Amino acid sequence: MTAQEEQRGQSLKSTPEASAGTPSSPKGAPARKPQGNDRVTRMGTASLPRLITEFAIPAILGMLVNAAYNLIDSIFLGQAMGEIGLSAATVAAPLMVVFMALAMLVGNGGNALAALRLGEGRKNDAEISLGNTVTLGVILWIIIAAIAAYPPLLDAFLTFSSATDEVRPYAATFIQILSFGFVLQMIGMGVNNFIRTAGAPNRALLTMVVGAVVCTIFNYIFVLKLGWGVAGSAYATLIGQAASCISVLWFFIFTKNAPIKLHLHCMRPHAKIIRAILSLGLASFAVQAGAAVVNFAVNFLLVKYGSASAIGAEGALASIGVVQRIAMFTVMPLVGVSIAIQPLLGFNYGAKIIARVRKTLWLGVAFATSLAVMMWALVHLFPNQIVGLFGITNASLAEFTIFALKVQLLMLPFVGFQIVGSNYFQATGQPMKSTILSLTRQVLFLLPLMFWLPEVLPGWFSQFTGLDALYIATPVADFLAIFTVGIFIAIEMRRLKNVESGKIISKY
Repeated sequence: MTAQEEQRGQSLKSTPEASAGTPSSPKGAPARKPQGNDRVTRMGTASLPRLITEFAIPAILGMLVNAAYNLIDSIFLGQAMGEIGLSAATVAAPLMVVFMALAMLVGNGGNALAALRLGEGRKNDAEISLGNTVTLGVILWIIIAAIAAYPPLLDAFLTFSSATDEVRPYAATFIQILSFGFVLQMIGMGVNNFIRTAGAPNRALLTMVVGAVVCTIFNYIFVLKLGWGVAGSAYATLIGQAASCISVLWFFIFTKNAPIKLHLHCMRPHAKIIRAILSLGLASFAVQAGAAVVNFAVNFLLVKYGSASAIGAEGALASIGVVQRIAMFTVMPLVGVSIAIQPLLGFNYGAKIIARVRKTLWLGVAFATSLAVMMWALVHLFPNQIVGLFGITNASLAEFTIFALKVQLLMLPFVGFQIVGSNYFQATGQPMKSTILSLTRQVLFLLPLMFWLPEVLPGWFSQFTGLDALYIATPVADFLAIFTVGIFIAIEMRRLKNVESGKIISKY
């Protein structure tokens, strides 16, 4: 039997059907000694502060680059088309978040599973996870493209997103173009996380930077120079995503020293692997899907309360749309930290090195909190300059936008703990806990508050309008979500002690 046949035989022996549940160490057994490629095994042996710094910096920059796609579109459309361009981007924003949610559902779930399998020394199963992630991405793209090609469904989405008659045709064009190229984002963003788990965080960053740079260049050409408007911005975004997609596939197909590779036979769908990917990715999906639901609700409420205010419905859509994009940009570095430590948490948890799991969590929280404080300070030091980037020239609208921005980001210094704490449970194979915690900030607390506060707050305090209450709901929801994560983490620390002593046998 050739070496290749022997390897393939081993792959079949450890197929997902036979190994969806991870065999655990015997009770009280010592931590496993990681085995395999040095770029991977160092996650269980090297200095954690150095590893977290190495992984976090590219991940943070990568998430900022990813968030920059929406910012780039908004900035160019705002400069070229004014409030109508910003309003069109705001109406399309929920779908953009849905796209990100689907990419994170498949990408983060598959990556978490691969990290756990690599920690257990099961490289073949990690490659099957990678292959099935790509397959799921292609399937979701076909579904999204089919929906976008059916006008009644597209119109229903626009209505659900509270598009006004003036904004509707612009938003429809933007959405349809991006939907047809969704596979580029699915692979360029979702599969990108596997590069980090493969021990190449700088390469993962490079694939995203390439896309953002290309997107910016073509936005400038298509929108400002050629005057193609929202269609030009959408095409520029797709070209940028295509550049990232090609870079990601190149790494897993052609890079000789990649610890895991993308093989055609690993793309054959395995039901148990797909279920595991979707289960582990559910928390990441919940965060973004919750954000999409919130965006739909916000658009509806902005039209409702904005039309009764001095700035009007279009002004409210443009203003809060800017606030949402800036808020996303400030939160993305914190998400980047949680993504950066995910392979470290998963590898060490899979290898039963519990002390490193605990240390990685708290170092990640400290790193995210430091970043959150920096982002909060920037928003308060340079609010006029930040808002001015989006082409808002009306003085009263700019003043409202700045005030809403400061209020909405009131709890930002503490949000890093909530995001890293929620993601910890995903990385260690506890998807249900992670999903619940991820939903607290975006759905379970925020949505009810957005509908309730505008009805009651003006009655309690006459200086506040319904529109004011809408953005005050965010810091209140943040506080409740942070408190809830604190309770879960306290319980988890006690559970880890029992896992470490062998009283509990953990498995996924």
